[in-house]
Amino acid sequence: MAFHLRKKRSLHLPITLSVILVSLNILLMVFWIILLARQQQWGGLAIGTVGFSVLLCGIAVYMVIAVKEIRLNQRQSNFVDSVTHELKSPIATLRLYLETLQLREIEGPQREQFYGVMEGELNRLNSLINQLLEVGRLDAIGHRYEPVEVPLEPLLRQCAKSASAHHKREEDQVFTFDVEAAVVHARPMVLEMIFGNLIDNALKYGAAEPFVDVQVRVGTRGQVITRISDNGGGISPNQRKKIFKMFYRGGSELERTQKGTGLGLYIVRTLVHMLKGKVTVQNRESGTGSIFEVSLPGRAELCES
Repeated sequence: MAFHLRKKRSLHLPITLSVILVSLNILLMVFWIILLARQQQWGGLAIGTVGFSVLLCGIAVYMVIAVKEIRLNQRQSNFVDSVTHELKSPIATLRLYLETLQLREIEGPQREQFYGVMEGELNRLNSLINQLLEVGRLDAIGHRYEPVEVPLEPLLRQCAKSASAHHKREEDQVFTFDVEAAVVHARPMVLEMIFGNLIDNALKYGAAEPFVDVQVRVGTRGQVITRISDNGGGISPNQRKKIFKMFYRGGSELERTQKGTGLGLYIVRTLVHMLKGKVTVQNRESGTGSIFEVSLPGRAELCES
């Protein structure tokens, strides 16, 4: 509770200060205009009005910058909270299973189950560390390799297979594909990161019984449009731009039910923009859930005769 009260006060202070300064500036400007107008000092009036206007703009800019900075600090605090939890949870699980294996003899099937859980937690740690490293090298990621013509369908199916394994789901029961043959000129690693994040999120934030539809269409203006739909709770209109910001996660870390760091969609947006593409999100018209749409420069895949 103290943490949230501190955050509200820190945001309240610059706004209150800015409102007070703007009000004083307007009062002084009105007084200045009336005083000089009565004395018919038109030169001083013009100079004073311009000066007060510049000061007013400066206060407004200060308020915008201060609010943005405080909100960034709040997202960073949320990020630290979530990463701390993400790191502690698998470490605690690994420690528990290791201590159990050390303290008593475990039979074959149960031992294999323990090893499976431990491997899953290690993979979770590895995934988190890789994601943190990826953010620091987004500008250079994949630059060791030259862009190539990448067929989208096999890449999307591989991302779906990996996400299904990660979330322990049967791929054919979760995913449907409606894919036109298309290629995108890019580095495969970049496309894997874009669609891997989106498909993993579709499973993570889907319903208790998730369902994900993957659709690809070739546009008429040299664009390949990929839509990834889920059956989750959807995203409110006021959050559709915020979710692509670094560290942003809706709600409080104490109330959150899904794990994450607030970096995945930031990585997606950054890489899509690097490819001169566009990513948007909207809610499904029928039923619940979201549709993430990625538009990238590309073309239809030519069929070999």
